[in-house]
Amino acid sequence: MAKKCELTGKSPLKGHAVSHANNKVKRKFFPNLKKVTFKSEILKRNIKLRVSNSALKTVDYKGGLDFYLRNVKSFKLSSKAKKLKSKIIAKA
Repeated sequence: MAKKCELTGKSPLKGHAVSHANNKVKRKFFPNLKKVTFKSEILKRNIKLRVSNSALKTVDYKGGLDFYLRNVKSFKLSSKAKKLKSKIIAKA
């Protein structure tokens, strides 16, 4: 399973772990992912997605998964989220 947010497209970044002696070792910075169950009011069912913590805050701010998916650009979404977006737009 890819360590990538299904809503925002956030993926791991590469960088260095720098010690006090300024030694640099390669490492990865992973996004803070959570398995979350969203409730879709338009589709009338629960949807499980793996999203970053910041995406969770954004969905809450926008007013729910349905409103978020209607307004977000498709290139950021995973294939599962794109299918959900098309279903939501079709029903609304």
